[in-house]
Amino acid sequence: MGAELGREYVLTLSCPDKPGIVYAVASFLVQHSGNILASQQYGESPDGRFFMRVQFTVPPPGLPQGDLERDFSWVAEAFHMSWQLHDQAVRVRTLIMVSRLGHCLNDLLFRWKTGALPVDVVGVVSNHDDFAELAESYRIPFHHIPVTAAAKAKAEAALLDVIGDTNAELIVLARYMQILSGEVCKRVEGRMINIHHSFLPSFKGAKPYHQAHARGVKLVGATAHYVTPDLDEGPIIEQDVIRVDHTMPPERLAAAGRDVETQVLARAVTWHAEHRVLPNGDRTVVFH
Repeated sequence: MGAELGREYVLTLSCPDKPGIVYAVASFLVQHSGNILASQQYGESPDGRFFMRVQFTVPPPGLPQGDLERDFSWVAEAFHMSWQLHDQAVRVRTLIMVSRLGHCLNDLLFRWKTGALPVDVVGVVSNHDDFAELAESYRIPFHHIPVTAAAKAKAEAALLDVIGDTNAELIVLARYMQILSGEVCKRVEGRMINIHHSFLPSFKGAKPYHQAHARGVKLVGATAHYVTPDLDEGPIIEQDVIRVDHTMPPERLAAAGRDVETQVLARAVTWHAEHRVLPNGDRTVVFH
């Protein structure tokens, strides 16, 4: 039998770029018997900030996270860091929201069930009851929260209660087709991911694929981004496209779009859960 690896952690940080940051982090890990498994950094940000992600282990029994955080705070203060330390054994508690297009929900649940999605799905929220049986088949709580213009505030209060009761750390809008208020968006900023087709802002509203077909588009794509009060303008995490042509009717364009959406959203959720996405103002730094 091989030696035990001990506890595994991921440290993410950003700070003003200056000499000595990597050395200081590496020295801290050496002092705490840390073994670096992967280290990535980016220091060419236009605003002069430095970003770093370090995945490391500490030998058995492994220092508790609180002890490491206490000791690293001295390094962080010296370099004015924004930082987080994550225990890799703790999966991100994730709440999935959906309306009546279930392709992304179905894909995420399948990936989660087969172990390909490194999260802990704690529930499904929907403004319709179409996917109650799907959630039940995965033994996941289903929360039906109808949304009407007259009761929108009540629905959002119920949603916030579910987020609080489940201790959800990540909320995924898997084709949830309701616009959330600025208050809700602010409360979950940095931990809510949305997916949509990449035709915005050219083809808004209903039937965007029919609009795209009428204009003879040659690319169909999808965008996953963090939710902010500015509709569909949050920091982008991932995008992808596939080529299409004049022989494809709107229905085939839409089917191609669904395929791209599922892949892009799954990658974005995975990278967030693996702490590979660092905020950088209106953009993100993503360490693959």
